[in-house]
Amino acid sequence: MTSAVEPATRRQRRMGGVAVTAMVTATYLVILTADDRWFYTDDTESGAVPNWIFLGRILRTGQLPSLVPEQWMAGNYPVEGQGGLWNPPQLLVNLLAPSVDNMVLLATGVKWAFSVVLALGVYRICLEYGARAPWAAVAGAAVPFTGFALFYDQATWVTALTGSAWLAQAWASSLRYLRGRSGPLPAFAFLYLAISVGYVFPALVAGILTGCLVIGERIHRHSWRPSLRLAVVAGCAAAGGLITYLPGVLSSSVTWRSDQGFQNDNFLTAPWSDTLNSGIPSALPGIEAWFGEVQPFPVTYIAWFVVPALAFVDWKTVHRSARSLAGALIFLVAMLMATAGPSVMGPLRWPARLLPMVALATLVVVCVLLSRHGTLRGIRVRAGAAATLVLLMTLRSGSSSPEFMNRHLLWAGAVLLVGAVVLWAALRAGERAVATILMLSALPVVYFQVASTTPHPLAWDLPARQSVAKANFPDRPGTTLQLADRELVLSWTANPEGVYRSLVFGNFAKSLDETYVNAYTPIGFEEFAFHLCMRHDGSSCADAFAAAFATEPSTDRTYVDLMLVDRVVLQRRQYPDADSEPAPPGWRWVQSPPGSADAVDAVILERIDGPVSGRNGRISFTEGVTATTVAEDYATSRIRVDSADGGRVVLARLNWPGYTVMLDGRSLEPRSVDEMFLAVDIPAGTEAGDLVVSWTPPGQGVGFAGLGLGLAGAATMQLLYLRDRRKARRERPDETAVPVAAATVS
Repeated sequence: MTSAVEPATRRQRRMGGVAVTAMVTATYLVILTADDRWFYTDDTESGAVPNWIFLGRILRTGQLPSLVPEQWMAGNYPVEGQGGLWNPPQLLVNLLAPSVDNMVLLATGVKWAFSVVLALGVYRICLEYGARAPWAAVAGAAVPFTGFALFYDQATWVTALTGSAWLAQAWASSLRYLRGRSGPLPAFAFLYLAISVGYVFPALVAGILTGCLVIGERIHRHSWRPSLRLAVVAGCAAAGGLITYLPGVLSSSVTWRSDQGFQNDNFLTAPWSDTLNSGIPSALPGIEAWFGEVQPFPVTYIAWFVVPALAFVDWKTVHRSARSLAGALIFLVAMLMATAGPSVMGPLRWPARLLPMVALATLVVVCVLLSRHGTLRGIRVRAGAAATLVLLMTLRSGSSSPEFMNRHLLWAGAVLLVGAVVLWAALRAGERAVATILMLSALPVVYFQVASTTPHPLAWDLPARQSVAKANFPDRPGTTLQLADRELVLSWTANPEGVYRSLVFGNFAKSLDETYVNAYTPIGFEEFAFHLCMRHDGSSCADAFAAAFATEPSTDRTYVDLMLVDRVVLQRRQYPDADSEPAPPGWRWVQSPPGSADAVDAVILERIDGPVSGRNGRISFTEGVTATTVAEDYATSRIRVDSADGGRVVLARLNWPGYTVMLDGRSLEPRSVDEMFLAVDIPAGTEAGDLVVSWTPPGQGVGFAGLGLGLAGAATMQLLYLRDRRKARRERPDETAVPVAAATVS
C-alpha cells in the first residue's frame, strides 16, 4: 500500500470492470445455491414482476399504460409511478416480461443486470476519486450485497435496487463532469434515470447527492463555476422528472399518501450506534420493523474489513485527499443523518431504506483512503488497533442480539483470521492479491447470511411460472372482486401455493391475465380502501362483504352494482359459513367441484343473469337519462345521452383527479358519488348528446414541458461544454486533456 496516486491505465480500468462484473455474477450464483428464489421474494413476486408482465402486454398493443379502471385503486399507473412509464430501461423490461415464462428467472436476470450497473457505478466513483483499480473493484463488488441491499433491495424492493444503480452511475458521471473529464450528457442521463424510476427515495437522494457534490467541489476547487454547471444539469434532470411525479403529487388528496407531517415511532429508523457493527456478518441490529424491535437480518452490515481497515490508513497524510473527497464525506454524513429518522417525514417514511447509500458512501471513502493513504508502517500497532476495533464491533453486536453472542464471537474470530491472511498478502504479494482475497472472502459471508435466513421471512411463495399458474387457476371471465385476508393464508398452511390455485393477492391476477379488483398498491384510493377495508396487498377485512353488498343511498344500488362486478370470491377461512346463508338478491352460490381448490379455499358468488361488465361500457347507473356507450377504452368513455328533464350518469370509475367531461363540446364538472364513483350531471333538454368522459394524468402538460425544457437545457450545456473544450484546445494546442492525476490530487 502506498499514498501515491497512480492513475489507472485504460487496460487496468477495463480489467477491473471485468473483475467487478465477474464477482457480481459469482455472488449471484452463490446466493442461488443457498436459495434459488431469493430474488423472487415479497414485493418482487407480489408486485413488481406481475406489473412488468401486465404493462408489457399493454405496451405490445402500441399504447402507453395509463388508467385501468377495473383494477380500481391500484389501476392508476401514472400515479403509482413505480411502473417506470418514462424510464426507457424499465419500459424495455416491461416489454420483454410477457415472453419470459419463468418469473423467478425474469426477476433474477433483471436484478443481476442492475446489480452489475450498480457495482460498475461504484467502481467508476472510486476511480474518479483517485483510487487504483484493485481498490475500486473491491468497493464495486461489495456494494450490491451490503446488508440492507441484500435482504431488502435484492430480495424484495427491486425499484430501490434500480434507483441505486442509476444513482451510482450518476455520481460517477457528475464527478467526471465537475472535474472536466466528461460532458454533461452522461450526468444528465443517469440523474434522469434515477429520478424516473418512480421510487421517490432515489429521486430524493439524487437531489441530496447533487447538493453534496456541488458543495464538495467548491471546497475542492475554490470555484463555484463547475458546481453551478452541475447544478444546472441536475435541474434539467429534475425538470424531466416532473412527468413522473406530478400525477402522484396532484392526486395525493384522494390517496393514502397525503402529508402526514413529521412523526417518529422508530419504525425502520437506524440509530448511528448500529453502524458500529457494520463489520460483523451475524450482527442483528436493534431496528424496529415488522419483526419486532430487532431485525432478523444483518441489515447494517457493510463489509467485514471496512472498520478494521481504518487502522491501516495513514491519517497524517489524509489531509492531502480531504478536499477532493469532500463531496463524498458530506454525502456520507447526510445519509447517516437521514437514516436516523424521523420515521415519517410528510409522505416519506422508513428512513432505514437509505442504508444502502450509507454503505455505498462508506465503501467509496474507505477504499479510496486505503488506495491513496494505506500503509503498513508500524504494522504491529496497527494490527492491534484493528483487533480492538473488531472487539468493539463484536460487543456492539452482542448488545443488540445477545442470544447470538457465540455466533458473533465465531465471526469475529473469522474476521481476525482472514485479516491476518490479508496482511500477509499485503506484505508478500501486493495489492492485487489483497483485493482478490477481499472480494473472494465476501462469497462465504453472503452464503452464510442467505442460508441462515432461508426461506426469506417475507416470501409469498407465489408460483414461479406463468404457464403453471394459469393452468392451475380457474378461468374467471369478467370482473372479479375477492374478499380475503392474506394473513389467514400465512397462519394456517405451510404450502400457500395450493391457495394460489383459487385466491389472488397482490398483483398475482395480472400474471394470470385475469381482471380482478384486488391488486398491489402503495398509493391507494383512500375512500374506496376505507369502504372495503382493503389493504395494499388486496386483502380485506371480514366486514368487507357487508360493505360490498350495502346500498349506496343516493342511487339505491349496491356497491358491487356500481362497480359492475361480475363475481365475488370469498375466502372460506374468512367466511366459513357464507354459502349456508341465502345469496344476495340477483346472485347465486356457485358449486365448485369436490376436492378442487375452489371447494377448499373459496366460496363464490356469481350474478344470476350473467356478467354485467361490458354490457353498456362502464355505465353503472343512470337517473333521468337514457345513456348508450358508443366507444370505450381505459381512459375514455364516449356516450350518447338523452334527458328531457335532466339527470345523471354514474360510471364504474373512481373519480381520480384528471377527469374532464365534455357534452357536445361544452365542459361539464365531474361529480362524485359517495366520494368514490365518477358521475356526470346531464342538463335538461339534452337530445342525442355526445358525452365524452376522458382522463389524462394531472400535470401531464407541465410534465411534458418540463421534459422538453430538461432535454433542451442538457443539450445547451453540452454545446457549451464542447465550445469551451475547443476554445481550450486552441489556446493550449499541445494539451489535449487535463491529466487524471492532476485532477484527483488536491
